[in-house]
Amino acid sequence: MPQPAIAFVTPADAPAWKRWLVYSAGARIVIFIALFIALSFAAGAVLHLLGLGKASPPLERAFGQFVIRALIPLLVYLILVKWIERRRMRELAPATLLPQGLLGAAFGVVLFSIIVGVMYLLGSYQVTGTNPDAAWLPALLVVGLGAGIGEEIMFRGVLFRIVEEGMGTWAALIISALFFGAVHLGNPGATLWSSLAIAIEAGLLFGMLYHVTRSLPLCMGLHAAWNFTQGTIYGIPVSGTDADGWLVSTRSGPDWLSGGVFGAEASVVALALCSLCTLGLLVMALRRGSIVPLRSRR
Repeated sequence: MPQPAIAFVTPADAPAWKRWLVYSAGARIVIFIALFIALSFAAGAVLHLLGLGKASPPLERAFGQFVIRALIPLLVYLILVKWIERRRMRELAPATLLPQGLLGAAFGVVLFSIIVGVMYLLGSYQVTGTNPDAAWLPALLVVGLGAGIGEEIMFRGVLFRIVEEGMGTWAALIISALFFGAVHLGNPGATLWSSLAIAIEAGLLFGMLYHVTRSLPLCMGLHAAWNFTQGTIYGIPVSGTDADGWLVSTRSGPDWLSGGVFGAEASVVALALCSLCTLGLLVMALRRGSIVPLRSRR
């Protein structure tokens, strides 16, 4: 995918005040956060008036959460790219959404299935029954697409991309991964270990996947399919959130192997396999010479 390493460059004729208050990395991240908070509150109020609040039926409530989690970040990102950066949005081009999203989803299903397979061979994962009536559509909207679209826009499209433009790839990887792990600290059953595991196995993997491909749909598809496969297919808690899966399962053994109440994401199996994928992407980036250095060294 021959995409430019740097999506946005400050216009040479931009006045000094605009360079700092509009085009700088910090300014664009703050603009995104401010717009996201404002539009989320507005959308929440509208959804409440439409009866799509916490007391609504599960599917309607899931649709409301999908709007907040996925559509609002997408809208704010469009505003950031089109009105602030004023450029073509190659990393999220409409023509790439379906093919690259499905490719990422296939990777996510295969990757997490391998993780579960290894846990099964080690005696940590057992299937005890099936649940054909699992509520898969709300899970797909909220835990799958909602988290996959929204979080990838925020952590890869905004945080990783913009930090990489100013501070280089290494800083972008570390900062975006640490923030990604930190936001999971408030999840049920979360510990410092589980958040560190999320940062390493997912934060670094998604960051390197975006760096190598410059494709948000690939990252979104992988993220959404990872969550959906973990919870709805294999019945494993997703980042501490209870899962209603087609397979009814249990996990046994020490928490470092099973992941404990947080789920398989806190297992060393997931950590090891995802780290191998990240290492492969890193080798690819080094061979291409695509690592972006600090701005002062360019």
